Amino acid sequence: VQLQASGGGLVQAGDSLRLSCATSGLTFSRYGMGWFRQAPGKAREFVAAISWSGRNTYYRDSVKGRFTISRDNAKNTAYLQMNTLKPEDTAVYYCAAGLGPSSDYKAGYDYWGQGTQVTVSS
Repeated sequence: VQLQASGGGLVQAGDSLRLSCATSGLTFSRYGMGWFRQAPGKAREFVAAISWSGRNTYYRDSVKGRFTISRDNAKNTAYLQMNTLKPEDTAVYYCAAGLGPSSDYKAGYDYWGQGTQVTVSS
């Protein structure tokens, strides 16, 4: 199983980025997908998640209204559209896949990607 996160970069505050998480080796349509991030010196934190069907989405409060998670089951890929980026969004972003994540989708993931760096300058 492989999860490949991409799309990170260096942007200015207010800009947008779209992260992608391409997967292989699993039946993508059966897995809930999550995005997490870890800033230097801080613990990894939940950012957003989407159910296997795409019907249900979950966000941390600080990104609601700015970030949108989506998935394309035909392409085995999940996305995180990040708008109005802020310096506090700077972190390494990881995608994760879970066959049975926790009810709030914040834990219980089986596979993790390698991370992509997002840096937002003020």
